[in-house]
Formats: sequence, C-alpha cells, structure tokens
Amino acid sequence: MKGKVIGIVSLVVVVALAIFCYVRFYFVFGDGVKAGELNQFTLKGYVFKTYEGRIIQAGFRGGVNGGMVDSTMGSYVFDFSCENKTVADSLMRCSGKIVEVHYKEYLGALPWRGMQKHVVDKIISVSDAK
Repeated sequence: MKGKVIGIVSLVVVVALAIFCYVRFYFVFGDGVKAGELNQFTLKGYVFKTYEGRIIQAGFRGGVNGGMVDSTMGSYVFDFSCENKTVADSLMRCSGKIVEVHYKEYLGALPWRGMQKHVVDKIISVSDAK
C-alpha cells in the first residue's frame, strides 16, 4: 500500500514538473510584430552560440514628472534572439536599416534558443533608415 502511494505521488510530481516546463519554456505566450532600426545583431555565447539582436523604436514617451505632464522624445529597446539561421544571416546584413520582424514571446529563455524571451522567426520588411 505504501509503495503504491509513493508511486502515485511520484507520478503526479513528474507530470506537474513536465507541465510546468512546457508552459514556461515551450508554450508561445504571445506573438506579434515589431519595427524599428536594427541597432545590433551578433552571434555570441560560451557553450551555445546564439544570435542576439536589438531594435531601437523611436517614439514619444509620456508621463508625469513632479505633477507636470512630460512628453519627450524617447526610444524603446526591443532585445530578441533568433533561432533560424536563414533569418539570422539576413539580419546580419541589415544593421542600421529599418526592419519589421515577426516574433514569438515565451515565458522563459532556453540557453540553446537564445538569451531573450522574444524569438524572431521571420523578417516582414527591410528599408533604408530615413
């Protein structure tokens, strides 16, 4: 009887751990499109070499500063990883250009997928910076 209980509890723990790992690292939490100037794109890592990039999105930043409304020009940074070598090779040649990319957002990063939770899977458009 005691062995049966330990077996059932062990099975429940293993299944719960498997579900947690799937949701945390493989479930696509969201996906979307980002556009901006491709600031950098590199291949880096000690054990797992992954492609990492940064897009700078210009825009207005509004907020309250000491009771006064503050509308200043600011920039937003979108850090991402890229798994697809074909997409990564194309992005390597796009530094300084305006790019529009499609990405998937995960709840956690995996070392062999990249350092970021956002993973770019395709390029929608590329144009020269204005």
